[in-house]
Amino acid sequence: MSPFAAALLGVVQGLTEFLPVSSSAHLIIARELFGVQMNENLDLAFDVACHVGTLLAVVAFFWTDLVRMLRALPRVFQATSDPDARRIRLIVLGTIPIVIVGLLGGAVLEETLRTPAVAAITLSLGALLLLAAERVTTHPRPGAELTVRDAILVGIAQAAALVPGVSRSGATIGAGMLLGYRRADIARFTFLLSIPAILAAAAKKGLELRHLTLPADERHMFTVDVAIGVAASAIVGYLAIRFFIGYLANHRLDVFAWYRLALAAVLVVLLFR
Repeated sequence: MSPFAAALLGVVQGLTEFLPVSSSAHLIIARELFGVQMNENLDLAFDVACHVGTLLAVVAFFWTDLVRMLRALPRVFQATSDPDARRIRLIVLGTIPIVIVGLLGGAVLEETLRTPAVAAITLSLGALLLLAAERVTTHPRPGAELTVRDAILVGIAQAAALVPGVSRSGATIGAGMLLGYRRADIARFTFLLSIPAILAAAAKKGLELRHLTLPADERHMFTVDVAIGVAASAIVGYLAIRFFIGYLANHRLDVFAWYRLALAAVLVVLLFR
């Protein structure tokens, strides 16, 4: 992989991880269009590194929230109205579905369904979800009213995003809006919800690659590629979160739905070619 290709994939990962357009579908297209292919283990290792970059981005953006939540940890199991302690409980409950799915066969889902055909279908279904969410909710509630049931349902939507093309942010924000919550409020919750999921996925894949070895010269080049990918995904990811949170306050998600449909059409053309 060239430094340019590493930067390109890092930018794609950082930009599309948090926008409701599916990072996996974009990575599939980018690799196909630019011929960025290594062996399976190196591709996986690079993807793990880029996910670490997006994890750094979301931690940096929500640093103040995370510090408050850490300070609220001693009160998590107390009968308290502390909003930060309550948020921790909701995030833990919302993370349970993806843990269960991941343990039961998340890796199989990602490996067997990571194809242009599947991505085209899920991109289209996700677009319909966003269009429906914008039209069903007429009097959205603030995120402070998020219930335990709704946090778990949003968590189920996050687990569904293990299927390539679904989009973590698209599925969770769309589900939250269908449940009646404001776009920006549910987006903040879902981005915080993504932290343990991304961390667990990166750790799991990192353990799978612990025995990966490379010759000294290839190791040096790959290390440089990884550093470029992490930096690009972290910087672009942070900017994407900042833009998207502000955008959601006053704009609908229709543009992302139509973009997903256009992207699905591109994948269909690639398939026929």
